[in-house]
Amino acid sequence: MPSHLFADRPAQPPEQPGTVDALIKQTRRLRGDVDAVRRDTVVDDDDPQGRWQRALCDLAVHHLDDLGEHLGQLKEGPPPAIDADLGADAGAPPHPVPAPYEPGTDLTRVGSAEWNLLTDEVNWSEELFQIFGRSPEAGPLSLDELGSTLFSEDQPLLTAMVTACLVDGRPIDGEFRIVRADGRVRTLHMRGEPVLDSDGCTASMWAVLRDVSELRRSQRAVRESRDSLQRQRAIAQTEHRLAVELQEAVLPPWRGSLRFPHGDTGALDVAAHYLPSASSALIGGDWYDALELPDGCSMLTVGDLTGHGVTATSGMAMLLGALRGMAMAGIAPGPLMGWLNQLLETSVQPALGSAVCCRYDPARRVLSWAQAGHPAPLLFRQGTGRSLAPPEGVLLGATSGAVYGQAEEPLQVGDVLILHTDGLTPRSIEFSRADGTERLLALAPRLSGARSAQECVRMVVEEFGEGEREDDACVLVARIGA
Repeated sequence: MPSHLFADRPAQPPEQPGTVDALIKQTRRLRGDVDAVRRDTVVDDDDPQGRWQRALCDLAVHHLDDLGEHLGQLKEGPPPAIDADLGADAGAPPHPVPAPYEPGTDLTRVGSAEWNLLTDEVNWSEELFQIFGRSPEAGPLSLDELGSTLFSEDQPLLTAMVTACLVDGRPIDGEFRIVRADGRVRTLHMRGEPVLDSDGCTASMWAVLRDVSELRRSQRAVRESRDSLQRQRAIAQTEHRLAVELQEAVLPPWRGSLRFPHGDTGALDVAAHYLPSASSALIGGDWYDALELPDGCSMLTVGDLTGHGVTATSGMAMLLGALRGMAMAGIAPGPLMGWLNQLLETSVQPALGSAVCCRYDPARRVLSWAQAGHPAPLLFRQGTGRSLAPPEGVLLGATSGAVYGQAEEPLQVGDVLILHTDGLTPRSIEFSRADGTERLLALAPRLSGARSAQECVRMVVEEFGEGEREDDACVLVARIGA
């Protein structure tokens, strides 16, 4: 008499059980290591990369649980035979049944069932009752009753699977969602095959049902976290592009040296350079500017607004626009800083800023300047350099009604002024190196011998390089002509 045909025939026990034991130990050890990484992963709602890493750890734990379960079944060997009650002879191969249930293990996620078409008998394993949240006293569900537990949109899938198995004699493999008696929704993966009688007709259907709810939830979390991370990266790239475009539109378009003619008194040679951060792709709120005023004077300024990205560059554009307008209106540097402080204090997006604003009068060769929590300009003359004594001035936006002092400095032909933002120098200085101001002042002999402001800028950039800064920076050099 022909033997019954079953899906998922159990594998023969390995010749060396010790090999399986070693694999089980390795799997358990790896599972513990992954679980430790999962517990140590800090999940922040605003950190898509952290959520993605945690979801991947959850998914790895589920896969390792499944591997450990399958290795355990392999170690146990084929399950005991049961009587299929279909007229098979005693030599028929044993019917696969799940391993005995052990409380606290993951075997409750896998159960088996057989629906007999000849006797209408239904056999469920104990694990399947637990998966469905159904009491064994209530008895197993027939195929018709099984369909009633499914989501309405999943019921046609089950009907097609059962029809393919019972009518066409094909194995089945698919997933559907059920609603348990306690209202919980679970996702089950069902694999099965028809059991043929001695005449080759379908006598029953045997299936293994696996609760894959947590696995699918972890996979979904990985996909959503990955998609969220990709969206965040796309947003960051867009913001970076917008910040760059805004910065390029706002900062002075001139390259190289800018010369301000002042009639008989000669020209003011000006050059500037923007240095991006070496450790961040975000654009900051640093600015530099120089322009000739209606009364023949010149305005020089550098500054830095806290933050990065579009928010910082848009705030910088607002401040720089206001600064240009007030300078063109003839407002002196000290009062001008007060108005900038009030503007920043009342802006929609609160921020702090530092700035220095200079007004050079070529007729008198006098520099009037004010600062708001910013490094003082450096003056280089005849091979030596020094920092100008700063007047009173707190950070822009730090306090309401702040008053800013104004200082004056007489200049001579050949003098070199350097204005820079604090990002030019590294935040942590090596003990073996001088701080940023000392390093700039050490360039005095070379700066005094330079023939142009642009040559001075190149010296500064070469000294500080492109790789030391943790923040972006601006440097502006003005050279007093004859």
